[in-house]
Amino acid sequence: MINIGLYYKVKKGSEAEFESIFNDVVSHLKKNVQGFQDAKIYRKVGEDEKTTEYMLYSEWSDLDAFREFTNSDAFRNTTSHGKSIIEGRPYHKIFKEIME
Repeated sequence: MINIGLYYKVKKGSEAEFESIFNDVVSHLKKNVQGFQDAKIYRKVGEDEKTTEYMLYSEWSDLDAFREFTNSDAFRNTTSHGKSIIEGRPYHKIFKEIME
């Protein structure tokens, strides 16, 4: 299993839309994308409680499943729309579970 942390800064006033899109995408992935297991959304907390920074934490069966999704039309459509509510360029980090 691998985990992907996707990091976004959302334009102020677009937080509810971003969160709604996340929920719709997760629902779609669970029903339609082999290898996707689950995802959670986290909002940065700290001194500035009005921050618009998010981390999307997703679980995949393997790296190939995640890469296949990122090459899909569904991914391109979601990221294309997201450009209107995202500040800057999002980035991701990939983590692999260590089994002992």
